Amino acid sequence: MTTQPTDSPSANTTTAQILIASGIAILAMAFTMPSFASRLFRPFGTRLGITADSSGGSAAAIPEGAETATVAAGCFWGVEHMYRKHFDGKGLYDARVGYTGGDVSNPSYRAVCGGQTGHAESLQLHYDPAQITYRQLLEFFYKLHDPTTANRQGPDAGPQYRSAIYFHGSEQEAVAREVTRQANEQWYKGAVKTEVAPAGRWWDAEDYHQRYLHHNPAGYECPTHFLRQFPPLQ
Repeated sequence: MTTQPTDSPSANTTTAQILIASGIAILAMAFTMPSFASRLFRPFGTRLGITADSSGGSAAAIPEGAETATVAAGCFWGVEHMYRKHFDGKGLYDARVGYTGGDVSNPSYRAVCGGQTGHAESLQLHYDPAQITYRQLLEFFYKLHDPTTANRQGPDAGPQYRSAIYFHGSEQEAVAREVTRQANEQWYKGAVKTEVAPAGRWWDAEDYHQRYLHHNPAGYECPTHFLRQFPPLQ
């Protein structure tokens, strides 16, 4: 007589445990999806659990004698975050993300992301020149992103993600061109694609973009945004 196999209690228990664990994992993904999605996909609004700037996006009061620097290095969330982390408390009054270098007045994030307005996602820095030099800001700029890719940073492609320095006046222009030349020769072996041009009309980005990664620490950050270890420029 042939004996028919039967399911053992241990096998049934294991199957039940797997099913329970899978259910818990699915529930966990459902609850964490806003954070996960915001890291993978750059949003056009304040959906997906994205928190706006609790200050209402208002700019800080800038003391008399402060100077301004304007740069573009890809997705402005990570650029702003890195400058604040490095220079807060060291003479940085404010860092505002916004749009410049384009042809359309008061552009929206959605329009700029379409790549048709001519604007770059940019960062405008207001700082104390007695504590921070313009050269220090630009050397940091060349360390924090990849300036060798035209109209691209990592997975973010389009003219809105270009690398650029927008100078304010002839003194800044001289420094910008010198630092760019040195970084190109000594750090990037002649591959720098950074645009150096006069600063044009500036437009602040929408409130929810200001201090974005401070309010949304699990939000998207371009993988090319990290501080590179280079020897001092000569």
